[in-house]
Amino acid sequence: MNKSQLVEAMAQDAGISKAAAKKALESFLNSVEGTLKKGGKVSLIGFGTFSVQTRKARDGRNPATGATIKIPAKKVVKFKAGSDLAKSVN
Repeated sequence: MNKSQLVEAMAQDAGISKAAAKKALESFLNSVEGTLKKGGKVSLIGFGTFSVQTRKARDGRNPATGATIKIPAKKVVKFKAGSDLAKSVN
């Protein structure tokens, strides 16, 4: 499902216009992004938790040449599914 399909599904499910659904989705995404940028986490009980973790710098290998390369430290977004979501998928 892509963003436009999600907007359409939200609009149908909530009985609102696609424009209103798109605005709501973009607001949600901007709020999550802003919270994660500040180092916070977003917990939606039953759905899951978005958080930011830092990966340490490490050595890696260039698969083409086999040469050792340095992979710098970076922040990554993690998502852990909540129990309700996990149960509904299985």
